[in-house]
Order: sequence, then C-alpha cells, then structure tokens
Amino acid sequence: MRPVKKRGKQKMSISPEHKVAVLAQYALQPGDTGSPEVQIAVLTAEIQAVTEHLQTHPKDYAGRRGLLSKVSRRRQLLDYLKRQSVARYQSIIGRLNIRK
Repeated sequence: MRPVKKRGKQKMSISPEHKVAVLAQYALQPGDTGSPEVQIAVLTAEIQAVTEHLQTHPKDYAGRRGLLSKVSRRRQLLDYLKRQSVARYQSIIGRLNIRK
C-alpha cells in the first residue's frame, strides 16, 4: 500500500473562540444566541471565512454552494429584521459593513 499523503487542511468555518467573540459583541443581552443580529453576525463571519477559502481554491464548487446558502440565509434574516425594526436593520448593516 502506498502511504497516504496528508495535506494541510484549511478550515472554512470559524473557530469556536472567534464565534464566542462575535456572540459577545452582537448579543442583545448575556447568553443571547438566537436574536437575528447575532445570527447575521455569525453568518457574516462564516461567509468571510468561506470567501477567503474560495479565493485560494476556486474550483471548490461544494464550498461555493455552501457560501450561496449562507448568503441566502443571511438575506432572509436581514429581510425579517427589516420588517420587524428598520432601526435595528440599519444598525446591523452599518456595524457589519453589509451593502444592501
């Protein structure tokens, strides 16, 4: 048998430490993990990580599909937040530098 060559694995998801930092920064109250602002912020961090990965691996079509699903989910959450409270919507897109 031929020895299996291990490649340096680049993670596309965000680290647990980074996720905790994002949760702490965008939480409306301590322990908040479900508000739209927190979900949008986490998705934005994941989108940035996958985008960096795709810049070095342009033929990763499965990764591209995952990116599109994350962007779609974030768009749905942003639309929901805009319907509920325009002020919160404006605040989150300003803090995350998301263009609309």
